[in-house]
This record gives sequence, C-alpha cells and structure tokens, in this order.
Amino acid sequence: MQRKEIGKTTGAAAVTVPRGIASLPEVHGSVRLPQGPSFWRRLFAFAGPAYMISVGYMDPGNWATDIEGGSRFAYQLLWILLLSNLMAVLLQTLSARLGIVTGRDLAQSCRDAFPRPVALALWVLCEIAIGACDLAEVLGTAIGLKLLFGLPLMIGVLVTAADVFVLLAMQRLGIRRMEGFILALVAGIGACYVFEIFLVHPDWHGVVAGFRPRLDSPEALYVAIGMLGATVMPHNLYLHSALVQTRQVTRSPEGMREANRYNLLDSAIALNCAFLVNAAILVLAAAAFHRRGLVVTELGQAHTLLAPLLGTSLASLAFAVALLFAGQSSTLTGTLAGQVVMEGFLEFRMRPWMRRLLTRALALIPAVVTIAVLGDHGTYKLLILSQVVLSLQLPFAVVPLVRFTGDRARMGEFASGPLLKALAWATAAVIVFLNVKLVVALAGDQLVALGPLVRGAAVAAGVGLAGLLLYVAAEPLLTRFRRRAAAAPPAAIGAVPERSYRRVAAALAADASDRPILEHALSLARANGAELLLVHVAEGFGPRYFGRESDDLETRDDRRYLESARATAAAQGVEARVLLRYGAPVEELTRAVEDEGVDLMVMGAHGHKLLGDLLFGSTVDPLRHRVRIPVLIVREE
Repeated sequence: MQRKEIGKTTGAAAVTVPRGIASLPEVHGSVRLPQGPSFWRRLFAFAGPAYMISVGYMDPGNWATDIEGGSRFAYQLLWILLLSNLMAVLLQTLSARLGIVTGRDLAQSCRDAFPRPVALALWVLCEIAIGACDLAEVLGTAIGLKLLFGLPLMIGVLVTAADVFVLLAMQRLGIRRMEGFILALVAGIGACYVFEIFLVHPDWHGVVAGFRPRLDSPEALYVAIGMLGATVMPHNLYLHSALVQTRQVTRSPEGMREANRYNLLDSAIALNCAFLVNAAILVLAAAAFHRRGLVVTELGQAHTLLAPLLGTSLASLAFAVALLFAGQSSTLTGTLAGQVVMEGFLEFRMRPWMRRLLTRALALIPAVVTIAVLGDHGTYKLLILSQVVLSLQLPFAVVPLVRFTGDRARMGEFASGPLLKALAWATAAVIVFLNVKLVVALAGDQLVALGPLVRGAAVAAGVGLAGLLLYVAAEPLLTRFRRRAAAAPPAAIGAVPERSYRRVAAALAADASDRPILEHALSLARANGAELLLVHVAEGFGPRYFGRESDDLETRDDRRYLESARATAAAQGVEARVLLRYGAPVEELTRAVEDEGVDLMVMGAHGHKLLGDLLFGSTVDPLRHRVRIPVLIVREE
C-alpha cells in the first residue's frame, strides 16, 4: 500500500496515511539496490525500465515511416531520427523523475491534480490511445507470423491473444526476469539489423551526411513530420513513471538524486539503442530500395523485395524475425501500461488477467472486424488510423508531465530548472504542433468525403479536445489569477467582535490537497481549544448505493486514512474525532454540520475554474449556501 505524509516535510509530526493502490503493486518496490560504492553494480540494478520503454520507439508503427523515409529520400532524414531521439530522452527522463520523486506515476499525478471529470476525460483518451497502440503492435505481430509461417492475418491476430498469458507468466517471475525477456527481444531486433546492414553495404559517406539538417522538398517535410510525430508514445510516459518505482529507492534527497542520475543513464543508453535500430531500418531502406529507385510504404512489400534485391532469403527472414520480436515486445509493455493507466486514474483494482484481456480486446476487435470486412489490405488503413489516435492523445500526456515536473510545490528541489523547463515546454510545443499537423493531413481528405453531420461532429470533438488541453495547460495560471483577485483589500467595516469556536470540522478529500486543510484546521482548533472533527465523504459506487454496508477497498482505505489523520492531530495536542459518511458530498457535509453542531468548516477548493464550474459543478459553492456557519476555503500550496 502506497502512503503519503500529512504535515510538512520539515518540522515535527508527520504521519503517513494511505494513498490508495501503489503503482504496479505486484512488483512495486520489489528490486533491492546493492549497497556499496560499486558504480557498475548499482547501474545494473537500476537498468531495466528504460529498456522496456525503448520497445515503444521501435514498434511496427515506426517501421513504416522509417522504411518510407529511407526509400524516398535515402539518408536525408537521419537527422530527424536523431532529433526525435533527443526529445524522447528528455521526456522519458522527466517521466522517470516524476515517479521517483513523488512516488506517483503520471496517471496518479493527473488524478491528484485535476478535478474528477477532467481526470476521467484524460483516462478515457488514454485508454483509447493504448488500444490504438496495441492495435498497431497486434497487426505487426500478425504480419510477422504471416511472413515467417504463412499464417493468415486473421489467425495471427487471434494468436496474439496468448500474449496476455505470456505477460502474466513473466510478471509472476518478477520484474527483473520480465525486463530480461524484453531486453532479449530488443537484442534480437538489433542482431537482425546488424546482419541486414552487413548484407546491404550502405554508403557510409551518405549516412554521415544524413545527420546534416536539411529538407529538400515538401514531400520530405511531410515524411519528417510523420517520423517526429510518431516518436513519443503517450503510454510510455505513463508506464516509465510506474516502472521506476519497482526499485527500493531511499526516500531521502541523496537517495532520490542518485536514482535520478542512474535513470538518466538508463534512459540515454536504452533510447539510443532504439535510435540505432530506427536508423538501421532507414539505412537499410535507403541502401536496398532508394538505390534502385523503389519507394516502399508497407512492411509486407519490404519483406518481399529484400530477398531478390540482396540475393539471399536470409535478408527477408531476418526482417520478419525482427518484426515479430518488435510486435511481441511492444504488445507486452502496452498491456502493462493499460494496468498503470486504469489503476492510476481510477484507483480501481482489477484482476491482472482481466485487465490484460480488456486491453487486448480493445485492439483485437477492430483488427478482426477490419480483416473480415476489408481483407488483408485494410490493415494498412487501420495502422494509419491508430497513428492518428495516438497523435491526438500525446499532448494530453506530454503537457501534464512537463507541468508537474516543473512544479516546485510537487517536486521540491528536483523541479525542472529554467533551462530544462524551457527545453521541455519547447519540446511539448513542437510535438503538439507536429501531431496536430499530422492529424489534419491524414484525416482532412477523409472528412471532406463525408457528410456535413460527420464533419460537424468531428469539428466539435476537435474543439472540445482543444479546450480540455488548454485547461490542463493553463490551470496553474488561472489559479494564480484568482488568488491575486481574491487578495484585493476589503473596505473598512469598523470594529469586529471576537469570535470563538467550540467544534471545527475539516472536510478531507483523501488526496494531495488535504495537507493545507489539516494545517489550517489544527491551527484553528488549537487556538480556540475546540474539538476537531475530521470528515470524509465516500462517494464511490459502493458507498453511494450501500452506505454503511459498503466495505470495498476504497472504503477501508478511507477509514485508515481518517485514523491516521486523527493520530496526526493527537500528536499536535488537538482532540479529534473521525466521521466517515457515504453518498453525495454536498448533502452529506450539510447533514454533518447540522448533526454534529459544527461552528466552522475548513475545506479545500474543488479545482474548477471559470467554465469548469458550469461544466462540472462544484462542492464549495452549494455547501456554503446551505450551511449557516463560516466556511474556510484553502488551496493546496
């Protein structure tokens, strides 16, 4: 069970309280770190998470753009791959840092930071993106099986359902064995391409020249946008922030600083290996196809042409094996990311095999339907669609990540400095711009051919997504603006009589916003010699419909949470009682005020701003209009 401290990290009396499901609980904190000064032993202990992430950068979706770029423009776009890799190293390093410093993965951090409706919207988008990513990898595995063994695509797609049980078996053996298995697949991909490069005899002068930035035509720009836009996979950012928590990092500044250092090395080494694989694919396409005036855009076409062009069937065999390994390794990490996202956003624990089957079903169903209706040729359109969906989701992972890692209140001394923050936001802006451009280019022609109703719905969805992204990015600025507006000096109202309180209530949300609420409530109760009432309203499905009879994981965690908060109050000399109520927050808090004779209520702001109140509603405003006592609203610092 992952826990969080209530109280300041410096000073007295900090007590841990439950924070819900730990990220990847089956393997959370399962890897011990060796003691002693040995650099290489400690580097080996930290190595692993980034290698599991790296497979997302060499999945079948990336192969198509690499092959097309090399066959059309020879070695010209190698510098684009290098630029993409630098962006990936930066973002994955930030993801690892978020997980190490906060002990929260990116999905959990989004749930902590945003109102529940916003978090749910981000979760839905992420689930769709994971399904789309898994779809591309399922098709890549199925194509590899077809090229190697002649299996029809439909059979190959159904065979990939067995990946679920492979992952479960690997996870039972521990995270280190799973990392070793993925690393073996990555090494297999690399070995296949070393063999291919040996056969193809590339122009090494042209390879070196390819790292000089240039784009000689609009067509080259379009392919470059596709290569850049498809580089960073959104599920990788969620997964990396969870995988780094499998190490037993010392929760001290020195321990976290060391972990950040080793994970930077891990990310740099692993993602540069992925860069070399992608560069090898492009070099192979340039040397084998561009040299002979052939433009190749499909994986099956590349496999068919390699044997006659290079004079040996081993070339096609190595290509198919590498494709199978790439699809297989990517599907394993994709289904693992599905677990991280569901548990992080919803704090909902599902049996691992059910979660894997659900993730795989999101990919299998569209693949099976497409192959059944359109045949094997329809898979290419499905791959394009999956890349469009991934492009739409990516900004909703990158923007919160950059925001959270630059937030000093969240990250402390490990928050991004001015230079790193500028680089991160510039990277986010470039990725958002290129992905929007790619989506418009890929989807624009299809929308024109559809009716006005469909076009209108697509435009409305686009506007809604843009509004959600702006809210996610601008929420801190809106908060500061409202704080400054609220700080305006009031008009003079004359002498104010002294007031005392006998019972102070603190409405706790059981999340990161509780620390300032508890601080203010403790101060007021201590100053007035008042009793402190710690109130939490459980509002999940079980509590709403079964009330006190509810005994699910969430309710049990809530009870432990309140007891730990009461212990914190007692340690500071304040008498406190706990009150757990069930149902709708506004109604239950109003009844608590009346039933318990509360004189003052302390609660946290709900986090909505401006239009958010109209869209999502609020707790603060309805409550303060219903009760006849003062309500003190505090915000997370």
